[in-house]
Amino acid sequence: MSMHRDHQHEHRRDEAGHHAGHQGASADLRDAPGDHEHGSSAHEGHGEHHEHGGHSGHGDHVGQFRRLFWIMLVLAVPVVAFNAMFAHLVGYHLPDGEWVQWVSPILGTLLYVWGGWPFLTGAVSEIRSRKPGMMLLIGLAITVAFVSSWGSTLDVLDDQLDFWWELALLVVIMLLGHWIEMRSLAQTTSALDSLAALLPDEAEKVDGDAVVKVAPSDLAVGDVVIVRPGAAVPADGKIVDGSASMDESMVTGESKTVRREVGESVVAGTVATDSGLRVEVTAIGDDTALAGIQKLVADAQASSSRAQRIADTAAGWLFWFALGSAVITAIVWALVGLPDDGVVRTITVLVIACPHALGLAIPLVVSIATERAARGGVLIKDRLALESMRTVDAVLFDKTGTLTKGEPTVTGIEPIDGYSEDAVLSLAAAAESDSEHPLARAVTGAAKHRSLDVPAYAEFSSSPAVGVRARVDGSVIEVGGPYLLEHHGLSELPIADKWRTEGAIILHVVADGEVIGALRLADEIRPESHDAVDALHAVGAQVVMITGDAQAVAETVAAELGIDRVFAGVRPEDKAAKVAELQREGRKVAMVGDGVNDAPALAQADVGIAIGAGTDVAIGSAGVILASSDPRSVLSIFELSNAAYRKMKQNLWWAAGYNLISVPLAAGVLAPVGFVLPMSVGAILMSASTVVVALNAQLLRRLDLTPEQSAARTLNRTASN
Repeated sequence: MSMHRDHQHEHRRDEAGHHAGHQGASADLRDAPGDHEHGSSAHEGHGEHHEHGGHSGHGDHVGQFRRLFWIMLVLAVPVVAFNAMFAHLVGYHLPDGEWVQWVSPILGTLLYVWGGWPFLTGAVSEIRSRKPGMMLLIGLAITVAFVSSWGSTLDVLDDQLDFWWELALLVVIMLLGHWIEMRSLAQTTSALDSLAALLPDEAEKVDGDAVVKVAPSDLAVGDVVIVRPGAAVPADGKIVDGSASMDESMVTGESKTVRREVGESVVAGTVATDSGLRVEVTAIGDDTALAGIQKLVADAQASSSRAQRIADTAAGWLFWFALGSAVITAIVWALVGLPDDGVVRTITVLVIACPHALGLAIPLVVSIATERAARGGVLIKDRLALESMRTVDAVLFDKTGTLTKGEPTVTGIEPIDGYSEDAVLSLAAAAESDSEHPLARAVTGAAKHRSLDVPAYAEFSSSPAVGVRARVDGSVIEVGGPYLLEHHGLSELPIADKWRTEGAIILHVVADGEVIGALRLADEIRPESHDAVDALHAVGAQVVMITGDAQAVAETVAAELGIDRVFAGVRPEDKAAKVAELQREGRKVAMVGDGVNDAPALAQADVGIAIGAGTDVAIGSAGVILASSDPRSVLSIFELSNAAYRKMKQNLWWAAGYNLISVPLAAGVLAPVGFVLPMSVGAILMSASTVVVALNAQLLRRLDLTPEQSAARTLNRTASN
């Protein structure tokens, strides 16, 4: 993303200063601080998931579990291969020699202590927090297997309790599951780090006649700093000398530079693209706007609910089920006068109560789901965001750059009698041909889109705050905003009032001092936005739009797209409050944005979705990142969330179902009719359960999550119903 931002800076430096004559016409666009503000925040609150045993799974923990898995796998091979019970089960003979019987116990002990350490410490943590879950279930199983296996090795317990091979497989498979899980949870960037990175490393402070370099943190209110072209403002301040086109995209999401003059305020982290400034510092440290955004993000993340993982919930129930079954088993066998058999049955219950499949059920689904999502242009950073998306019933879109293209487009032409639309547009395009201003590019782009023959021009000139002028086919053609008409003493065309209420930018075309037509320019709605809104309605979600635009502008876009609800004129710092307002109404909210100013709102939302073309902060903080700006990608997340949740539930039923059947059988519930589940058979069923879970998760690979396919499937399902 830093490369993307550097490219933006370069592009804006090229663009700066061109076509000042359109500044009057585009004043509404410039002066609406929220108009192009999109944001990103995201679900780091969900990133604070309930980690197993204090293993927060990010950063180097992924590497630690990977290394631990491979080391334990190497140790597990001889443990299993030289285990007498496994050899008997499979049907091969171990080599002669007394050393053979000690391979499994010695290496198995190393496996238990070294490979089992994360689970044992996690089990202790769950006991302390009084929240039994997966770690306690694993810790109980491997500890019982370890103790009983040593008891069998030393002839203290029955030979049936030689579980070294089962202990090895349990540790290795659980390590594999946790490695896969932590890899899927690893976060690549930090939102708060990205925000801090917006500030320059040093500031140039004016000290008398000298300029000294200091850290931004050493600045004081009242200091004057020099901001050179291409440099970032080190602290909030007021311009005391110079003017510059400011790139405020990092803070506002606004894709165009904004001209700032003497007396106007500038914000820390924004960049002067074309000329230098002298800025008097008005706020430092925690009082800056950037620090305020950081605090809002941190607060929203800290207050986000820590959703309980469904795998942990299942593991918690299975723990009590296994413990209760073991106690009942011991009591019943003791009461019937077979305490020795009771010990064997009880230990068997506790060992097989932890199915390998349960440790792989969720991680495998998440790993495959995130891979499929990436192929469809959806990057899942936070598993809980993926899980939560299926419950979302309100999707909040930032308008500019998300539902719209974020750049002006000619959306209407009004010629006077005697001129056609094409004639007015071709003359305007000819006059604009030499300009690099965004409005000029919109006009020339519209002419190109209509395949018009644009005539040659000569004597091009531009006048600040007035417009452009050129000689075309012997006539003087001028294009500009209200100052152009005022300069000639001309009146607007009647259509201008209607266009203005819709929030459009209006340019008039003047030929030899007479108005020959007007052009309506507005932020064009993305064609795919229509399908996105329709498909979201089809899945029962309310579609809400939030923007800094005036109400009239917002209502025009909302009416065209069929959006249910509009929040217009919203300041960046108030966006999170709007998300909270929807949540207070009982709605589960997904927020879609791509700029820093939306970070608090995205963090507040139940699911934060960042547009990939947005800022580093958006990418760093989002639970879900859309690689493209296609709003239909939101449907891909809905589909993936529902599909992944179905697979999680199916896998958990397979994993838990094994327990619900095998534990009572291992306890001896059918002993009165002569059947007791042997440990070897239980182990085979356990392995079969793991294979079923793995194969079931693989079915997710068939899902095509490209935005157009997801939206089309959703609309087709609705039509067929």
